[in-house]
Amino acid sequence: MRTRTIGTTDLAVTEYSFGTAPLGGLYRACPRQTAVNTLKAAWDEGIRYFDTAPWYGFGRAERVVGDFLRDKPSKEWVLSTKVGRIMFPVADDQVPNYGYVDPLPFDVRYDYSYDGIMRSLELSHARLGLNRIDILYVHDIGVYTHGAERNAFHLRALMDSGLKALEELKSAGTIKAYGLGVNEVPVCLEVMKRAPLDCILLAGRYTLLDRSAVAELLPLCTARNTSLVIGGVFNSGILATGPVDGAHFDYMPATDDVLGRVRALEGLARKSGVPLAAAAMQFPLRHPAVASVLLGTAQPSSLHRNAGLMRLPVPETLYAEAEAFSLVAPPLMGEAVRQ
Repeated sequence: MRTRTIGTTDLAVTEYSFGTAPLGGLYRACPRQTAVNTLKAAWDEGIRYFDTAPWYGFGRAERVVGDFLRDKPSKEWVLSTKVGRIMFPVADDQVPNYGYVDPLPFDVRYDYSYDGIMRSLELSHARLGLNRIDILYVHDIGVYTHGAERNAFHLRALMDSGLKALEELKSAGTIKAYGLGVNEVPVCLEVMKRAPLDCILLAGRYTLLDRSAVAELLPLCTARNTSLVIGGVFNSGILATGPVDGAHFDYMPATDDVLGRVRALEGLARKSGVPLAAAAMQFPLRHPAVASVLLGTAQPSSLHRNAGLMRLPVPETLYAEAEAFSLVAPPLMGEAVRQ
């Protein structure tokens, strides 16, 4: 599989990468052997960049990813994890429900400060059982997750000391790159005003349907040599399933407007003779600022199916016509839920 370089570093990642939230039991249980088999399927398809986080199953995903990579040639893989959440043990009957099925017995404390980032990294090394982490992403900072008032507090902690920790870790060679791992554009723009970032893992905001990143973030990333890793290319599934009953967009039931747009996109894909999912998967890589497209699943069969979609030729005319049906700036899911 072809690779692209992260920012101005010498770190090369495969154009498609594997996201491990489903291995942590996101929305449905993922037995350990299924997780291992899915990781093996990704490896067999040529994927060599793996992304995880303490949040995914409260440590469950990091454990299985570390065990899988431990006996692989160390020069062949790239690993990213995330900071900003500290996991702490709780009684079995006090494990919170954040959408993960059968998570490990922990709860979470947010900490984007210098000490919090250093502590988070230390705990991730222990869970992974690995002495190397290549990329650290600051996880889910922004209004999307925290709301405006609480996010202002967390953003100050990151700006005042958290970024210093990341820069020290990179300068020391402990990590090779750092950035943000978020679901929204505004916080990326805010942080990039004040700090250089090697990369941003951006979920759901540069897709065939949602072009929120196009106006400001993509030009800024190009100018600053900040690479993008794009997750959520199916926008919570609707670009994989099409506008079926019960389809979700941005973690919520799709509105009539979104269903209509996806129906039009599906028609364009059909006219071009390709599955809508293939067009969605390949769309972000058309931009030079994008280093990798992150795919997540907990089934080997789904991984192999997606790998087949990677290789289908998608006509450029489809993308040109699809722009008319895209969203520019949909409302933030987090704000909608809080209201």
